[in-house]
Amino acid sequence: MVGSPTFGGDSLPTPPDRIVIDVATVNGSGCPAGSAAVAVSPDNTAFTVTYSSYLAQVGVGSKPTDFRKNCQLDLRVHVPQGFTYAIASADYRGFAHLENGASGVERANYYFQGDSGTTYRSHRFDGPTDDNWQATDSVDVAALVWAPCGEERNFNINTELRVSAGTSDQAHTTSFMTMDSTDGSINTVYHLAWKQCP
Repeated sequence: MVGSPTFGGDSLPTPPDRIVIDVATVNGSGCPAGSAAVAVSPDNTAFTVTYSSYLAQVGVGSKPTDFRKNCQLDLRVHVPQGFTYAIASADYRGFAHLENGASGVERANYYFQGDSGTTYRSHRFDGPTDDNWQATDSVDVAALVWAPCGEERNFNINTELRVSAGTSDQAHTTSFMTMDSTDGSINTVYHLAWKQCP
């Protein structure tokens, strides 16, 4: 795993004790029960979500609702005393098969329980392509949204995959995007920034 994120040459502190992330709820058409797993890195600077059923598609073999899939993770983050955290960046990975004229979008937003949601960050992919894809959301240190010190609030992550047939021939072809893999090795990694509470 990567080390502590650095901003402007300053390394932000990493808490000495382990953080523990519990999944409170997982909801959405892209993450049916039991298909999303969360793991925390040993150095407390990142956590990884692995999906096994996150697939959006259009064309042959797809249902009308398959063009858009979403997943909301509601996480309980247990933070060591005296620290708070924010999401500094997120790396999304998957596979896309998009016919000529088709397109796909991955988007996400992040917010703490009781706060209004952040704006969505979107990444568009255009066909033709038949390859792995990766997208990164990065937050400038001045714009980081920190968890309130001394309070335990659930952290919510909303993600979405959307595929559009566009000008492709959906009567004879299929276009799709996944945020998963047959062997479960495609991961979404969230990098944490830390600061000490006053």
